[in-house]
Amino acid sequence: MSRRRSAPWIHRWSRQLIGAIALLGVLDTAYLTLIEFGVFQEVAGCPTSGPINCQTVLDSSYAKVFGVPLSLFGLLAYVAIALLALVPQMLKSPERKELRTDADNWTWLLIFSGTIAMVIFSGYLVYLMSFKINAFCIYCLASAFFSVTLFALAIIGHAWEDIGQLLFTGVLVGMVALIGTVGAYAQVGGSGPTSAKNRTPIPEPTSAPQPVIGWEITTKSGEAEIALARHLTKVGVKEYGAYWCPHCYEQKQLFGKQAYKEINYIECSTDGKNAQPQTCKDAGVKYFPSWKINNELTSGVKKLDELADLTKYQGPRNFKYALPGQLTE
Repeated sequence: MSRRRSAPWIHRWSRQLIGAIALLGVLDTAYLTLIEFGVFQEVAGCPTSGPINCQTVLDSSYAKVFGVPLSLFGLLAYVAIALLALVPQMLKSPERKELRTDADNWTWLLIFSGTIAMVIFSGYLVYLMSFKINAFCIYCLASAFFSVTLFALAIIGHAWEDIGQLLFTGVLVGMVALIGTVGAYAQVGGSGPTSAKNRTPIPEPTSAPQPVIGWEITTKSGEAEIALARHLTKVGVKEYGAYWCPHCYEQKQLFGKQAYKEINYIECSTDGKNAQPQTCKDAGVKYFPSWKINNELTSGVKKLDELADLTKYQGPRNFKYALPGQLTE
């Protein structure tokens, strides 16, 4: 009498693993979605200086498609994968055996197709962060890792019978996902007061910061920048930063030399000019730059349009400069 060969452990546990990873993706993208909708004011655990800068990524024009946060699309995708992986596990009664077999086959194909689309989309986002935004968000990178892991489990976690059909499906879904992604981002941007299409990219520092005072502001302010800076000071907005912080310098360059003199800026570095480290500590500042607006602290480089919106600024908005990642807005 022959002994039935048991299924590999990865086949027995693949759905549970996919479901667990998808749920991690749900938590990750749900957190970013709540930030985008203003439930949380800043990204916890992600610094605002150096190449890892979540706020720069979330503030860029690439963070939304058709006005909808990308994290919301990711959240829906992870929820769908989790349901596809776990629902067939609930159909265990004998009378549902045929239904479970059909559900098992169809959901595996849908999981495979869905994770291909997620990998394509995540890969394109990593490309944007690498070459367009020039900053990375650890939560976005985590989501990309989850997508690749789910795709790998979709391949090795099931005994696929028709490899030819699988390859055909993969190529077809991959092409549709890539065309859809590129097409969606072709629509990113638009007109209106927050458009930055015709703005000039700010110059980046070419040397080390000068002791005590940092880099010299090289951009020239226009009427709109000066009016916004005076408005911010009038309504009690404060900026906290450090002279050696490159993103603080980016913020200065967005305003320009003349306008930035009007900003209520507080130096947090102990060796900076007119340093007030205790004031920064009392305000709860953890990252640079940070803005105190309406008695709430938020961190990261802010687009001038965003500062205008947050403070109900009614003056001119023909701002002159933008970060490189904002030029296609």
